[in-house]
Amino acid sequence: MKSGAGPPAHRPAGTPVARRRLAPLFAVCVGYFMVILDVTAINVAVPVIGRDLDASLTAVQWVTNGYTLAFAALLLTGGALGDRLGHRRVFCTGIVVFSAASAACGLAPDVVVLTAARILEGVGAALIVPGSLALLQEAYRSAADRSRAFGLWGSMAGIGASAGPLLGGLLVSTLGWRWVFFVNLPVGVLCIVLVLLHVPASERRAGRSLDWPAQVALVALVTLLTTALNESGRLGWTAPLVLASAGLCLVACALFVLREHLARSPVLPLSLLTRRPVAGGAAIGMLFNFAFYGMVFTASLYFQHVRGMSALRAGAALFPAVAMSMFASALSGRLARRTGHRPLIITGMLTGAAGLAGWAAAGNDPAYLLLLAPMMAAGFGTSFALTGTTATVMSAAPDTHAGTASALFNTTRQIGSAAGVALGGSLLVSSTDFTEGVRLSLGIGAAAYLLAALIAALCVPRATLTRE
Repeated sequence: MKSGAGPPAHRPAGTPVARRRLAPLFAVCVGYFMVILDVTAINVAVPVIGRDLDASLTAVQWVTNGYTLAFAALLLTGGALGDRLGHRRVFCTGIVVFSAASAACGLAPDVVVLTAARILEGVGAALIVPGSLALLQEAYRSAADRSRAFGLWGSMAGIGASAGPLLGGLLVSTLGWRWVFFVNLPVGVLCIVLVLLHVPASERRAGRSLDWPAQVALVALVTLLTTALNESGRLGWTAPLVLASAGLCLVACALFVLREHLARSPVLPLSLLTRRPVAGGAAIGMLFNFAFYGMVFTASLYFQHVRGMSALRAGAALFPAVAMSMFASALSGRLARRTGHRPLIITGMLTGAAGLAGWAAAGNDPAYLLLLAPMMAAGFGTSFALTGTTATVMSAAPDTHAGTASALFNTTRQIGSAAGVALGGSLLVSSTDFTEGVRLSLGIGAAAYLLAALIAALCVPRATLTRE
């Protein structure tokens, strides 16, 4: 028998065949890495941006949440556009929009322009992320290959999250906060080249129409929710603007559901939500993003405002928490083939809850070493559950709605991120003591992790083993 004639599964990782199999995954993950890097790098730059642009904490919250708001509100449209026009085309368009908006962020003269550019960045991210999962689903057909691909996709989130605070702190401390955005430009160019070279064009489904009334209702829902949570710290929870935003948010939610029930081609078929793993996985994603990104935002402010750390030192202080993400995603992807996803998701959520509860119980002025284990537990638990939750949602959705399912999952995650940042910032503004605001925010995050564990126990199937 000739050398190399054995089955493809036994080829070493360095062979041309193996490299071709990994090329689509690497190409797609570069774009996803850029999105995640931007989410985490901005957190350590927030206090410096506020000082440099003479902006209040509430205004700076909008710099963070303007991005997340557009990201969350338009993800379903991004998924529907991918299903209709082809995921590769929409993915590449998203990279171009994101890169151009990053340049605008770096050149912004004031906080208003910066917030507008961040919103445009969110539009680009909303086109990138649904396409990333859908392209992987198209490229890897077997359950085992998909599990590995989703695991590595989750690991890329961990790498981006890990690199973000350190890279952000380093850039802010040396070149200035504007380079947190300029660094996206070479990454965007690299991603476009790799995708065009290694990812085949996707099938178009011209019959998939865009449900604009539902999209408007979703934009209104996310905007009103973010406004209510953001402004509550500055105006108070009973302020007319806050109460009106909360009430209209519920109206927008009802109108969205009604429109999707009546529409011939809904952007989010309600039949997807009748699949318990899809609905449950979306809820879990929202809760763990709420807890984790709320923690990262408030911890960054705590380290810089209360502990007096520089942006670089704050990034280093956060690094152990987000670095666990990289390890946990890879470990979860490997263990899932033996245990199924359900026990891993539950374990991850309980670990995250223990971590945030540990910080909340640590007192008003704990030593940094006492905060290290709680932060690492939150980072580990979130990413340990991410891979399984992603696979649960995508496996329960039909291939014809892969982009929509991906968009739903990531929409709820980004809504959770926006809510976590907004509520955390508002609690810091409204609390008489900054440290007490941090502890209250983390206690609420711990409760969110516990609720996610309960939903996982009820909604994630037991038999989700992936065999080699």
